[in-house]
Amino acid sequence: MDSLKSIRPSASFITTTFLAACLLPGLAQVGIAQEWNQWRGPARDGLVPASMAPKSWPGSFKRVWRIDMGEGYSSPVVSSGRVFVHSRQDPEEIVTAISYAKGETLWQQKYPAPFQKNQYAVKMAKGPNATPLVAGNRLFTIGVTGVVTAWDAATGRQLWTRDFSKTVDTSKMFCGTAASPLLLGGLVVIQVGSDVHGGQILALEPETGATKWEWRGAGPGYASPVVIDAAGTRQIVTMTNSSIVGINTKDGAELWSLPFPDEWHENIVTPVWTGTDLIVSGPRQGTHAFSLQQSGGKWQATEAWKNTEVAMYMSSPVYGDGLLYGLSEKRKGQFVALDAKTGAVRWITEGREGEHASVLLMPAHVVYLTNNADMIVIRRATAKFEVERRYDVADGTAWAVPIFMGTDLLVRDASSLVRLTPGK
Repeated sequence: MDSLKSIRPSASFITTTFLAACLLPGLAQVGIAQEWNQWRGPARDGLVPASMAPKSWPGSFKRVWRIDMGEGYSSPVVSSGRVFVHSRQDPEEIVTAISYAKGETLWQQKYPAPFQKNQYAVKMAKGPNATPLVAGNRLFTIGVTGVVTAWDAATGRQLWTRDFSKTVDTSKMFCGTAASPLLLGGLVVIQVGSDVHGGQILALEPETGATKWEWRGAGPGYASPVVIDAAGTRQIVTMTNSSIVGINTKDGAELWSLPFPDEWHENIVTPVWTGTDLIVSGPRQGTHAFSLQQSGGKWQATEAWKNTEVAMYMSSPVYGDGLLYGLSEKRKGQFVALDAKTGAVRWITEGREGEHASVLLMPAHVVYLTNNADMIVIRRATAKFEVERRYDVADGTAWAVPIFMGTDLLVRDASSLVRLTPGK
């Protein structure tokens, strides 16, 4: 974009990066073995690999560094020793690369993104909402107005941009672009649009941003698309503002669609695939599981079970131990574990846990980070809810997914990014 502003990497940064690669094996390991490169992690499912999970839980955490970021709900990502954050200092959106080791800004880019909030979103920040994607040496961002940009991850140089802001209309119920980009077979898949102009799902060439294929239909929800393998067929599954859709990964052709209406168009929860069932949830629909079958060359989605008493609003659940761990919005927030085959409740808390929680699955634990910056660690596969550890990890509200980097973790709160390490 013509008005792009930048902080270019300095000579000292280039030297430091070279020396770090040669002399600091710990930092090199972060870049090679510890990659958290997209929404909800390496597999896009909230699963923290054993190599990135704490071996034990400390009594407390202390701050290593803190950096002001501006507002937004986009989660940070980590690749090659760099932390990437997409934020906003109105009326601009900002993309920043930070040294994981030192908390120093390596490069920063800004671009204009004027945005008129929906009249009902009085308490919300103006975004951005979508989490960036790192693929190879490229960083991909999607702003709240639908501006899609590819950056050189090492230098911050803008490689290309696609502006879909003319399709983003907030005059009805839409509150801004939120679906995080997805890497699929060497292509970058995005979901843009609004309830006024309808929705688009596009597969873009990462080198140029050119469209490889396109799907058009209902306006987007706020969930991020995922890729599943159903009966040997890979497909993209995502939420629109009124439905669930399955799309062919090769050409964008719609394989199936299922109504999932919400009166406020708040289909926010990322779908979960258990290997046999697709589980989705909404604040007014409750939680549903669907089986996918192909018969006579046509795909069908059939409801396997539903639990209307467990309704997830903004919090996307995780799957493990045959259970779905999540946060129901009822009673002002209830941590819950559902049997993924039947929808029956294994356990559920009394309530008042918070408006939102980012949920992560560890090798032996489940971690909830609430919007009140309360991080709660529980044991997996237990008969009841049992808290093992509880930490206060930020000064402000925390809506973004945290990142665990072995013993340390990164937390983005309302205005800053913090790296924490075990305290004494």
